[in-house]
Amino acid sequence: MAKKAPRRTAQRIAEVSLELFNRFGEPNVSTTLISAELNISPGNLYYHFASKDTLVNQLFDQYEVAMLGLLEAAPDVKDVEDAWFFLHSLFEQVWNHRFLYRDLNNLLSGNRHLETHFHDILERKTHAFKLMLEGLAAAGLMKIDPDNIETLSASMCVMVTYWLSYEYVRNPRQALEPASAGLALTRGAQHVLALLTPYMANTDLQTHLQGLTAAYSAPER
Repeated sequence: MAKKAPRRTAQRIAEVSLELFNRFGEPNVSTTLISAELNISPGNLYYHFASKDTLVNQLFDQYEVAMLGLLEAAPDVKDVEDAWFFLHSLFEQVWNHRFLYRDLNNLLSGNRHLETHFHDILERKTHAFKLMLEGLAAAGLMKIDPDNIETLSASMCVMVTYWLSYEYVRNPRQALEPASAGLALTRGAQHVLALLTPYMANTDLQTHLQGLTAAYSAPER
């Protein structure tokens, strides 16, 4: 049993750090604050994580595994309901590690691990959207040429990546608080799906897509 204690402590440190980073922003959270929140000594924290960057990297690695696993489901999107669920799931992953997106430029400028790996995630996101759009077009649900697929997949990636930054600018005091999660996720997915509407194969599909997004957002109003 004693051998498991270090792992439990490291897990607690990671969980509390994620909560603090998400709420206050990574630059505003020191290792001293993390130690105080956990009621452990700074030395104990440094025993498990040699620096704050080491801690940030572990949290990012957890996010990366979850996000890349989710992106692999892109070819399984067969209709607009699947597309909605896929996008909402992406936003959930972004929300769970929102500190990465809130402080993205700052983190990338000072952390080589994040700089290289986040670039790969952007590429994988764009590729996943491309596969999703190609699948919807092959199923006859969209009318879109290859050039527009490239452009639209990049636009979708940009919106997913920077949506929370937009929410934060709109409402810095509340946008990234847990109580705002439902509205932020729904609104983000709704706006990304709206990019697809002009390419729906017929007006019935356009109406269905618009109705789906309206139905999902209604409870949050």
